[in-house]
Amino acid sequence: MTGAVFPASVPGMELPVELFLALRYLRPRRSFVSVITVLSFLGVTLGVMVLIVVLSVMAGFRQRLDDKIIGFNAHITVAMIDGEVLYDYDKVLDLIKKQPGVMAASTLIRGPVMVQFQNKMTPAFIKSVPVEGDDPVLPLRQYLIMGDYELRGDSVLVGTEWSKRNGAFPGDKIDIFGNAFLQAALAMSKGGKADNRNLPLPEEPIIRGVFQTGQFDYDLNFLLVSTEMAQHIWGMEDAVHGIAVRVKDPDQAELVKDQLNQVLPPELHARTWMDDNRDLFNAIATERVVMTFILFFVMLVAAFGLCSTLITITVQKSREIGLMKALGANDLQVSGVFLFHGVVVGVVGAVSGTISGLVVLHFRNPFRDFLLHVFHIQVFAPSVYGQTSIPAVINPVSVALIAISAVVICILAALIPAVSAARLAPARALRYE
Repeated sequence: MTGAVFPASVPGMELPVELFLALRYLRPRRSFVSVITVLSFLGVTLGVMVLIVVLSVMAGFRQRLDDKIIGFNAHITVAMIDGEVLYDYDKVLDLIKKQPGVMAASTLIRGPVMVQFQNKMTPAFIKSVPVEGDDPVLPLRQYLIMGDYELRGDSVLVGTEWSKRNGAFPGDKIDIFGNAFLQAALAMSKGGKADNRNLPLPEEPIIRGVFQTGQFDYDLNFLLVSTEMAQHIWGMEDAVHGIAVRVKDPDQAELVKDQLNQVLPPELHARTWMDDNRDLFNAIATERVVMTFILFFVMLVAAFGLCSTLITITVQKSREIGLMKALGANDLQVSGVFLFHGVVVGVVGAVSGTISGLVVLHFRNPFRDFLLHVFHIQVFAPSVYGQTSIPAVINPVSVALIAISAVVICILAALIPAVSAARLAPARALRYE
């Protein structure tokens, strides 16, 4: 037996002997070790699946949020530093349009109002848009789902969520109380004079259409009116709150902003859409990192389970390990058996986890609707997340990295038992045989 040579492969088979023995140890048996092995498979599968699902949903949420913010807000907004209204904006408009990277620019009036419909008062925001054609800066016509895109005269467009909550639809008339009315009413109350002749009347526009951006907050809180009506509501005469700018590449808005701040008068300042939503984006990025870190521990737990399984196997199979070394197996071949064990668990778990994750992502919205209608469990509420459906963006690179990480973790978990088995002395293992 001393001169025997341990075979490099199984006779009649192409499998290396290390892989053959690893697969043999993975066969289900009625023992506690088999239960731990199954749990190791499930742990890796669940870890990979959950990571793929969560990261894809969060990436989709960020992308859809970017699209909706860019679709309803200007890439760059130019306004007074002190927050006052802007007069003589024609010169500023011409100056902005001449800058490189700027595609379009238009005036902007945006602010809070009170809206009355059928004796019900609700807060909202108005946003001014051009009367003729679509807005060159913010193409909002694409969001119209009901009625006509009409803003001439006494016309207003409302969001779909506001329309549902108030039961107001195209053809209904609403009352809009803006800054001019509220300031006049406040001055009259302080002065003690009830001269109704000095009190501006509220606007009484007719709803011409309903829009839906897919962003819950915009669809609930915003009304679109003409620039002339917005100026009357706010009592601004010939002034605006600022100038909305559209650039060729939204991701390069910071560069265009810096150029504008160099040529604009000192009392004006340009801000990008990222500046206005920086806190929100930072919160999303932090949440994504924290979720990745937490869910990564799911695979670590599975790796610890795999490590404990292999340690138990080395104890149970010590006689076989000693026999292998006595037949001429070297340390690398012995450790290879347990490393292949980890590779198989990692590969199978990564593949099954990837497939499960992609299936869950494909049926995410039907599954959400099923939970809501059958168990009355609301997942991803639109009022909280501002999304009417669960978004998802599947990044092949991220999916591949998650799967590879799972395999690497399983190999590292198998490394300690593999080294321990390789160091086992044949005489000690076969002492009582």
